[in-house]
Amino acid sequence: MPFFALMLLAVVQVGLLVRTRVLVTHSAREAVRVAAVGANDGEVRSAAMAAADLHPGRLVVEVRRANGKATVRLRYTDPTDVPLVGPLVGDAVFEARATMRLE
Repeated sequence: MPFFALMLLAVVQVGLLVRTRVLVTHSAREAVRVAAVGANDGEVRSAAMAAADLHPGRLVVEVRRANGKATVRLRYTDPTDVPLVGPLVGDAVFEARATMRLE
């Protein structure tokens, strides 16, 4: 029975990590949309945070505009805090990049 409980906790942790990966990708897409219409970097960061439920202290947003394109790169560190399994895995770092033509 303890083995099955541990496996269930591992599945929960993997599910949470997959959810975070999707949220980071979605945030990058939303942030680059805002950057493409000429918003400043602060507004781009706000758009990234508003797009998903991400902790602002763990989110790094880089904005670059060059050659008629806007590129946003997000880096998010997600703690693995599921009991028993989380400390074995360590914190996960997710990165997402999105590029869009400037309008």
